[in-house]
Amino acid sequence: MILYPAIDLKDGNAVRLYKGEMDQATVFNENPAAQALEFVNAGCEWLHLVDLNGAFAGEPVNAAPVEEILKQCKVPAQLGGGIRDMATIERWLDKGLERVILGTVAVENPDLVREAAKAFPGHVAVGIDARKGMVATKGWAEETNVNATDLARSFEDAGVAAIIYTDINRDGAMQGPNVEETAALANAVSIPVIASGGVSSIEDLQNLKNCGAPLNGAISGRALYDGAIDLGQALKVLKA
Repeated sequence: MILYPAIDLKDGNAVRLYKGEMDQATVFNENPAAQALEFVNAGCEWLHLVDLNGAFAGEPVNAAPVEEILKQCKVPAQLGGGIRDMATIERWLDKGLERVILGTVAVENPDLVREAAKAFPGHVAVGIDARKGMVATKGWAEETNVNATDLARSFEDAGVAAIIYTDINRDGAMQGPNVEETAALANAVSIPVIASGGVSSIEDLQNLKNCGAPLNGAISGRALYDGAIDLGQALKVLKA
């Protein structure tokens, strides 16, 4: 299982939100590239990046810090937030991004996801962000009547590289991940699933690893910044 340290970008800074609320952002580092290098030097094999402003704007906003991270860090990175057309997908992959995460368009324009996954095999993931099992879009601001598992199943034959499943009510709250729902989703599809939201201790990582579903990995942000999870120890636990 892979540990994906999260770098959420708002106004050029690395921040963490509380339950997805943009007005409840804590700035952890004003130099996101330095933060990313810290994670890489500690041994992480991937980076998870989110353009929070972009998710609301519907287009990339924090491109400069993302490009700086890609330039300085020699591990693969995935990015979500504001990626809603083929031109933007192609542009990011050309800049060295390993994987784009499509969230809002997975609901609003699923054909784009299929087209992108076919054009760029292995480089397109779907971000499914949910409250009480129902998908939210546009920076988590808009509720839909789409069930998270149904959405995941709809891409079963599309060739997407992964599904990033976030329980919004757990995100940044340090209350532990929704292991049960994440495992259920992962067992419902053959697409690799990455758990996100609330991962706040080594025990949480162990619970996800032993959840009875073949999870690809877990994303953690605030716990790594706060020191609640020691990155070196976490990497050893997940490799054991």
